[in-house]
Amino acid sequence: MRADQGVVNRGAGRRSFLRGCGALLGLPWFESLSGVRAAGGVPAAVPPVRSAFIYFPNGVWEKSWVPEGTGRDYVLSPTLQPLADVRDDVLVLTGLDKKNSHGGDGHYAKTANFLTGMPVAKTTGKNISSGGISVDQLMAQHVSKATPLPSLELGTEPVISGIDSNVGYTRLYGSHISWQSPTRPVAREINPRLVYERLFGRRLAGQTAKAQSWQNLLDFVLEDADRLRGRLGRDDQFKLDEYLDSVRAVERRIEFAVQPRATDWQPDPLSAEVQPPAPGIPADFREHIAIMLDLMVLAFRTDATRVASMMFANDVSGRNFSFLDGVSGGHHELSHHEKNEAKIAQYERINRWHVEQFVGLLKKLKEIPEGQGTLLDSCLILFGSSISDGNRHDPDNLPILLGGRGGGVESGRHVASEGSMPLCNLYLSLLDRMGVEVERFGDSTGRLI
Repeated sequence: MRADQGVVNRGAGRRSFLRGCGALLGLPWFESLSGVRAAGGVPAAVPPVRSAFIYFPNGVWEKSWVPEGTGRDYVLSPTLQPLADVRDDVLVLTGLDKKNSHGGDGHYAKTANFLTGMPVAKTTGKNISSGGISVDQLMAQHVSKATPLPSLELGTEPVISGIDSNVGYTRLYGSHISWQSPTRPVAREINPRLVYERLFGRRLAGQTAKAQSWQNLLDFVLEDADRLRGRLGRDDQFKLDEYLDSVRAVERRIEFAVQPRATDWQPDPLSAEVQPPAPGIPADFREHIAIMLDLMVLAFRTDATRVASMMFANDVSGRNFSFLDGVSGGHHELSHHEKNEAKIAQYERINRWHVEQFVGLLKKLKEIPEGQGTLLDSCLILFGSSISDGNRHDPDNLPILLGGRGGGVESGRHVASEGSMPLCNLYLSLLDRMGVEVERFGDSTGRLI
């Protein structure tokens, strides 16, 4: 047996062992201290701010997206009608641009920098660069010490590699919005059951282990991986990196579990034991989305993490939306409407469905009491796409919604920016509300909200 094959086999065995033992790192459950007063009438601690970044591909039909009027008295547009029940909890933001996407063809130079705002390197895959760290990962770096998981990255479709010969970009760019560094995308999880196990672990009867034993095993895994990495091609390196991310997540949970914590705020316990999703990936796309969003709610409710991102689909997704009345065909195809009224009508319906999923998430967060308000009051849920009109691939006047009041956001308004207002100005404002002190982010020129 070759030496490198032996490394792979040993790594596979340890991977199986890690998955088997992962149950021992379940999230602790706490007595609720929210919404009560401590002894002596001292107000209860303020819940922390959580941030999520939810992405949908292929843009929108702008004429049905942008509302009439600004401020609190704006009129909901046809596509945004689902916001009616939660409009007081949402900011509608228009006029936000990504100038560093103007030079790129197609989707890829717009998607990869959705959360970085910086120029994307045009490459077939050898020298990828998103231009910088993404805003969610910058947040995670600053708040991760308080939670078992630094961040949670979700998706519904596997990463696509290879080259899009039409535009000369690696397809990898269309599968990632979260970046630990310009050259390192963060692995997403698309299997709901594995997300659940990452959040809560699996408890196997009669199984015990010491944290030190875990640490030694992880050290061996990482050593083997470092030796193997240099022998792999680019695509296989990404696969290895995704595996290592899962190993490091276990390592992080070990460290978190054995360290004493002294905080004045604790999350609410769940009213009943949470049932794990069924094994595998749901065949129904609607169910897949719903389960992933529910898991995000659980992650925030239990304080498993305070930063999350989710891609409803990869960019250039041809997802078939025939489950919607009046829609037939794939999403990407319909986004290239060429001003055909029949295609535009179907494109609008898909846009509206995406907004409905966002509204459903906000309603669930709003139903959960926390502190003196609700979980939604402590959240910042950004929802948007990396292009405006899918037919033009335009990176200006992006469709952006912000749900929640985390950090004191004044919601319930339409904020229409004029001129070339960087999307990163919004990100800089969100960083402020997460307690991340930076002067600039991406191509920001100031704060927006």
